Amino acid sequence: MIIGSIETCDLPDLGIFDLQIRVDTGAKTSSLHVDNIRRFKENGRPHVRFDIHPDIYNVESVIEATAPLKDIRQIKSSNGESQERYVIKTTLVLGDQSWPIELTLTNRSDMTYLMLFGRQGMGDKVLVDPSETFLVTSSPK
Repeated sequence: MIIGSIETCDLPDLGIFDLQIRVDTGAKTSSLHVDNIRRFKENGRPHVRFDIHPDIYNVESVIEATAPLKDIRQIKSSNGESQERYVIKTTLVLGDQSWPIELTLTNRSDMTYLMLFGRQGMGDKVLVDPSETFLVTSSPK
């Protein structure tokens, strides 16, 4: 599947649909902007609960999501700073395909897009045409 530098995806496990994402082959990991991350245990296993603003144009809209905690990693951000981030595994739907990806949870409030789609999430499933946008999904209305 050939995708553009900006696409729209669904993260159905988190209750998020029509989320615009920035495709970044320079980033190893994918990251999602979240607020109010809280760690807790469910059935003895670590989980995280967090808030997501799925509509970048309406910050009043908030979805609370919960996911099992897969890992905690040191991630080097685009400005070169290293930070500890929670990692979750969730389903990504792009076009007519879906597959599991790992997402780091972070504050991307200073970025244009709430999600960065990195190389590990792409795997061998996509090729990127950086000169195009919305090749497999429709642009916003």
